[in-house]
Amino acid sequence: MTRLYDDFLTEATTRLNALAAEADAGALDPAIDLLVDAIAAGGVLQAFGTGHSEAFAMEIAGRAGGLIPTNRIALRDVVLHGDRGVDILGGSALERDPAVVDELFELSPVGAADVFLIASNSGVNGSIVGMALKAKETGHKVIAVTSIQHTDAVEPKHPSGLKLRDIADIVIDNKAPYGDATLDLGDGLRVGAISSITAAFIAQLLTIAVSERIAASGTTPPVYISANIPGGDEHNKALEDLYKDRISRTA
Repeated sequence: MTRLYDDFLTEATTRLNALAAEADAGALDPAIDLLVDAIAAGGVLQAFGTGHSEAFAMEIAGRAGGLIPTNRIALRDVVLHGDRGVDILGGSALERDPAVVDELFELSPVGAADVFLIASNSGVNGSIVGMALKAKETGHKVIAVTSIQHTDAVEPKHPSGLKLRDIADIVIDNKAPYGDATLDLGDGLRVGAISSITAAFIAQLLTIAVSERIAASGTTPPVYISANIPGGDEHNKALEDLYKDRISRTA
């Protein structure tokens, strides 16, 4: 058992080191430029992911140490803010439904200067591809976080025949293998899924670099501090009020 723990640690650290090295070499700079420019123009960073890729959106939007002008779009919004019944959230049908995107856009506070960050390990599900297409159709830039190895190995599911990587202005490889799991148990079984870990790391790299760039320009970065320390709520509310009705925070 200990060997598998160690093997997984190696799988994780190898990928995180590769991502950090690419960031040091400037691979993330085009994405950082887009995000900094969007915030400077009064825009919000719109994050979207389904299934386990929603973890990426949660890293981007609404957490301590994160940027305040961020919004998380979630499939459950059609129930929380729309007219759909809760039964629609059962199973994976909604994740694969391209038609849900129009409803999500109507429910989301999307502004003209906003940039979309869309995460999907496979990059082929209907709602993911549909969201990227809708964002592009409405004049927004799209940054994709996806597994290049996985998406290259599977067929498109969206009626357009496109994958997330085909639509995005910038594509960031999350370094996950085909199938996501990294450790072979034999008999065709694999464990040790990695995409949530690498996607969260990418989200933090982008957040750190954008905040650093804003600070270097002489402006105070609009960053959350923990609500669980003295003054946290007051600090955060004052900055959130600058984006009133443009960002949504739900449980």
